Amino acid sequence: MPKHNIRSERRRYPRIEKELPLKIEANGYDFVSGTQNISCVGAYCCVDKYIPPFTKIAIKITLPIGAGKTNENSAVECKGVVVRTEDAKEGGFNIAIFFNQINDRQRQKISQYISQFLPKEPSSKRL
Repeated sequence: MPKHNIRSERRRYPRIEKELPLKIEANGYDFVSGTQNISCVGAYCCVDKYIPPFTKIAIKITLPIGAGKTNENSAVECKGVVVRTEDAKEGGFNIAIFFNQINDRQRQKISQYISQFLPKEPSSKRL
């Protein structure tokens, strides 16, 4: 079989590298950040204070909607848990968040946003 230079996404839910405004509430503290990457089941971002793994958090992500037509935004609010915390090279901490309480409507908003950046499936018809 020939090798392909395209990295295959093994995850069930694809993730994209996009910076989206993100607000986190954890243990009485509020953090404002931006995602480094996002999927329908989680996000990765940098915060300025240490948040231990397994910390339950509230999340609000702002998704830009209607590219070109309007400058509307759509908010996604859900609950999550920090699954990994790492020192960031630039200072602060990179955290991986799993969305453990998100309703289908909110997950669908993220999915629709992500799908516009994914490669389109090739047509089944060959010329």
